[in-house]
Amino acid sequence: MNILTTQNLTHTFPNGFTAINDINLAIQAGEFIIIAGTNGSGKTVLMQHFNGLLLPTEGRVLVEGEPVTKDLTSARKKIGLIFQNSDNQIVGQTVAEDVAFGPENLRLPRAEVASRVKEALDAVDLSELANQPPHTLSGGQKRKLAIAGVLAMKPQVIVFDEPFTGLDYPGVLQVLKQIVTLHQKGHTLILVTHDLDKVLAHAGRLIIMEKGRIVKDGHPNDLIEKVEAYGIHKPFGENRSITTMTWLS
Repeated sequence: MNILTTQNLTHTFPNGFTAINDINLAIQAGEFIIIAGTNGSGKTVLMQHFNGLLLPTEGRVLVEGEPVTKDLTSARKKIGLIFQNSDNQIVGQTVAEDVAFGPENLRLPRAEVASRVKEALDAVDLSELANQPPHTLSGGQKRKLAIAGVLAMKPQVIVFDEPFTGLDYPGVLQVLKQIVTLHQKGHTLILVTHDLDKVLAHAGRLIIMEKGRIVKDGHPNDLIEKVEAYGIHKPFGENRSITTMTWLS
């Protein structure tokens, strides 16, 4: 069974603008997928449907075969979204309190919350900063804190929206290493971006969107020569195999 499926998914805003149109997508557990497209292609609107932040005008989204609308709380536990602006996801007075926010809202026992916070902070190497105010963190550390907050909910799928925006080189490395590690540990990853340079070497599937539709879906090696036709920058190193391009060497 697919872990995440969209069927004829369409979203039209009240002003009449159709942001995504007839999206059919099947995602299997353990995949690392990039959804790419220019600004306005519909990729962010699509990701907001994955756990019911936006509800479709037509069609539906299924998580493990069940409609998202059947149980939004359950869907949001299984599908974690990490947004472009990490500050929008930070709500705690300390790093640890921020990570605890989600599990506490699930009304989990205090010991379970503490265990999840410790596990999530250990996973992103922020344990030593547990008592620090989030506003003192670097951009890369704030993005990692957002990841920890999602990990504490124990999702099966993690969706990143433009995870490298606004980060300096050390911040990019911090976040990229975290993303690769999460996939190695078995998480299903969906990364929404217009910038393929940093991540394409690590993905097994590339989906290209244009004007609210999926126009290409396949292995990155098969699509790399086609990306510029859709306004997407072709990664540096065109004479090398994608699998050799990495920011982690």
